[in-house]
Amino acid sequence: MIRGLRAQLVLVFLLVSALSALTATAFTFRQGRTAIVDRAQADAVQELRSHITSRAADLPADPAEADLRTLALQLDRASGTRGWRTALSYRGGPLITADARTPPLPAQLRAQAASATTALAQRFHHAQTPWLAVALPVTATARPHSPPPLIVYASFSLASQEQDVDTLAAAARAGALPVALASIVPALLAARRLLRPVRRLRTAAEQMAGGGLDTRVRVTGDDELADLGRTFNTMAATLQADAATLRDMEARARRFAADVSHELRTPLAAMSAVTEVLDADAAAGHLAPLTAEALHLVSDETRKLTRLVEDLIEVSRFDAGAAVLNLDEVDLGELIAKTLALRHWRDQVRTDVPPGLRARLDPRRVDVILANLVGNALRHGGTTVLIRVSTGTDQITLTVSDDGPGIPADLLPHVFDRFTKADAARPRTDGSGLGLAIATENAHLHGGTLTAANAPHGGAVLTLTLPQVTPS
Repeated sequence: MIRGLRAQLVLVFLLVSALSALTATAFTFRQGRTAIVDRAQADAVQELRSHITSRAADLPADPAEADLRTLALQLDRASGTRGWRTALSYRGGPLITADARTPPLPAQLRAQAASATTALAQRFHHAQTPWLAVALPVTATARPHSPPPLIVYASFSLASQEQDVDTLAAAARAGALPVALASIVPALLAARRLLRPVRRLRTAAEQMAGGGLDTRVRVTGDDELADLGRTFNTMAATLQADAATLRDMEARARRFAADVSHELRTPLAAMSAVTEVLDADAAAGHLAPLTAEALHLVSDETRKLTRLVEDLIEVSRFDAGAAVLNLDEVDLGELIAKTLALRHWRDQVRTDVPPGLRARLDPRRVDVILANLVGNALRHGGTTVLIRVSTGTDQITLTVSDDGPGIPADLLPHVFDRFTKADAARPRTDGSGLGLAIATENAHLHGGTLTAANAPHGGAVLTLTLPQVTPS
């Protein structure tokens, strides 16, 4: 199959040119052949008529067979280069010839000549050679208005005319091939001219796909391709305007979320301080039971709101590109132990970390990653959570696995999206749905990756991959 619009255009142009040349050749050949045969027929009829006119006057009023044979012989001798063979029929009688080599006449011609008053002609083949038979009725001088009593038939070979036709056909075929081949040059030029705007559109589309929404194509002319270029420019302008609007709206939304989060931080800090004091009073039994229960509810919701605001502030830093790494050389085993001890998870989590493994990273951000991965496993996994660390030639791999039911298949592709929760039917959970998204951003900030999968034997496996940076 021919690929490429250029090749297809050239092929179509070549086929059209070849078809046109063949059609013109066939028409010329047909017209030329007809003209050659008609010319030969007209000349033969005219010449035969002149010979008959000069000799028929010597015939008796009622010629005998010998008289007719004599006339046939005279006409044969007068044929010259045509070499015709004549046959005469008087009043529908048998054919009288002067030469035994006279070919048999077509029956259809004889039937039509019996009632004809003008010359008739018919082509036929004899001995694999084309011949032309002419029937010429001769009217009696004494009875000009009576049916012609004498019909003179003349048959002559068309071999020379057939040769002329073959020469004409060969010349037509020889001329058609150069025409078809020569059409390749204008086909290439036409294809180049037609495809130039298409290539411009393709280049512009590739630039737009790469983010260059200000790309435009140069439009010339008033044809369909020019209209397509104008439509493309209009579409590009619309996309650029829409993209600018969306970016502006996104930036304002981010600023709004960041401003709201920062504005909520101060009152939440005050509320947290007050609720801590009230929690202490409730724990000491200084408050009524119903009041203490209500206070515990307010304290829990305040802590959740505080964590949500802190997460939103952290997300806004990532969106604004303000998050930076504070790298330090740390012992990875000690960092994991501190993370678990700080959150009282030592008794719930097993670790498998090579001793003395040191790496250069941001301890605070890796602590956030570990806290989110382990906390997610403890909340949604089983009773056994394992942290395993392995090293390669150029990377450190940390996996957090559990023996729970695993991550639902429909949730697995979106587990690191913002505000994604394991149970969408229970929106009131301890998590904000931002923990794994923040962990992913921190992993990317280190130049690493964070992936999620289900283990073959059951349970979720979250894998953190960090580049191996040699401590300085």
